[in-house]
Amino acid sequence: MNETLMYAKYNRAGNKTIYDILSGMTNEEREKDRGSYYGSLSGLMRHILGGSVFFLGMFAGHFAKNEAAQKALSGLKKADTLDGVKKLDEAQWKKICASLKIADKAWVDLMAALSEADFASMFKTDWYKNKPAEVPFWFMLEQLVTHNLHHRGQVSQILDTLKIDNDYSGVNVKFL
Repeated sequence: MNETLMYAKYNRAGNKTIYDILSGMTNEEREKDRGSYYGSLSGLMRHILGGSVFFLGMFAGHFAKNEAAQKALSGLKKADTLDGVKKLDEAQWKKICASLKIADKAWVDLMAALSEADFASMFKTDWYKNKPAEVPFWFMLEQLVTHNLHHRGQVSQILDTLKIDNDYSGVNVKFL
């Protein structure tokens, strides 16, 4: 298995573990402001979803002429980040979990569809005031990996303070 596919599967496994834990909480517990930048636990999970959809959407644009990549990412159209909703109800939480599953599947499928040349392709970006104006695609992929790890770490820290077991990042190789 290539490393990028491994990271996508690890991300999917980590997200599943976290939303399974959070789904065992009451909606009130998930929605309570925990002092993070995104407020609640569900706010953090919505941000993880939003970041995944954002990055994968950029990747879809980058690989616009790659039929396999477009097919892998086609399911993203069904992902709903519920933009504009302040607090989620239980049905909306389930929609976020379903959308995260869609985004995670799209990521795994994209990694399986790409070639070595695709990973080395240059990705145009204006993030760094055009210095550089482009970076290798694998660099942007690392940004997505880091984004999700960082925010799952925030969820984990909050769960630690609540004394809720959450060893989603333990060395569990079932996802391989």
